[in-house]
Amino acid sequence: MLNFDLSHEQQLIYSYGDSLAREFDRKYWMACAEKKAFPAEMYRKIAADGFLGLMVSERYGGSGLGMLEAALFSEGMSNNGIPMLSLVVGATMSMSPIDKFGTEAQKQRFLPDCCQGKIRFCFAITEPNAGTNTMAATTFAREQGGKFLLSGQKVFITDAGDSDYALVVTRTTPLAEVRKKSDGFTLFIVDMKAPGISLQYIPVSVQVPEKQWLVFFDNVELSPDDVLGEVGRGFELLFDSLNPERILVAAMAVGLGRFALGKAVAYAAERRLFNNVPIGAYQGLQHPLAIAKAEIEMAALMTHKAAWAYDHGVPAGEFSNMAKYYAAEAACHAVDAAIQCFGGNGFTKEYGIFDLYPLVRLFRTGPINREMLLNFIAEHVMGMPRSY
Repeated sequence: MLNFDLSHEQQLIYSYGDSLAREFDRKYWMACAEKKAFPAEMYRKIAADGFLGLMVSERYGGSGLGMLEAALFSEGMSNNGIPMLSLVVGATMSMSPIDKFGTEAQKQRFLPDCCQGKIRFCFAITEPNAGTNTMAATTFAREQGGKFLLSGQKVFITDAGDSDYALVVTRTTPLAEVRKKSDGFTLFIVDMKAPGISLQYIPVSVQVPEKQWLVFFDNVELSPDDVLGEVGRGFELLFDSLNPERILVAAMAVGLGRFALGKAVAYAAERRLFNNVPIGAYQGLQHPLAIAKAEIEMAALMTHKAAWAYDHGVPAGEFSNMAKYYAAEAACHAVDAAIQCFGGNGFTKEYGIFDLYPLVRLFRTGPINREMLLNFIAEHVMGMPRSY
């Protein structure tokens, strides 16, 4: 059964964002976002405090904790308006699978330095012509003379330009030759400085420090030592990356929603217009904020349940997809209600409320769009016919 009481260690992890924000607050994060500069000082601080390797085994420099602790860490950071997408694609989606499925040599080579912040990973799955339909991926690693030659392209790869390595999802058997569409995938650990790799920056309107990249692979030479897991069975490993991604994005959305509501409540208590009464006393403002608060806390519960299920070996897809869907919706409602509370001030740089909206709105679309989440729930949870 799900225990709603956090352990002392979990409470410390959850509150870490509060202490971090005393040195690296929302203003610092926004300054980095506006310059598109990775928050290196904050990242080094997080590494020094031991939070990069939350889900990495202690023998490789991590904390040996679980998905719930990682979600609490992300949520606590976002409660203070400082989400970090790079910690999702690097610290969780890449380091955790290496810890779980990597060879001893791979673990020794990558994990200690990752936990110390000396090297960074990105995660490369999305392709320009496949999008959400990963089965249609055409990036291909051709085996030749005991080596693999990787060719193709990936799009919207967060932090690719600043990462040392990438965990790349590619086919090693063409779609036309497999029995099941999910067969023939292989995950490779790829050095981002290897010959044959080129990058193209993708300007996006969402203000975050991490950049988005189009990555091209042109006969990049890989060895069997670069394979994570088994050749042709990479799709089985993917869910150990994709469900955590959805859980952590949900945790970020929950935290950002709380951050927006906290600012709105404080503003509504101070702002006076009619009869010298605080605008927070009017139900026209109270009710939207109260509804948003209820939605955020409901989303937090589902996020924690998804993380708990993942940690306990319970199939987590149902809860992960629900958490990501509902948290993104709740965060959008929360930020929208906060903007309305601030009136014209909600659109100014000084108050910093509207800056939150593009990011929480992005969570409705990425890393997986709300329509595909609803498709999953309808088909795999409710048993309805496949719709696509």
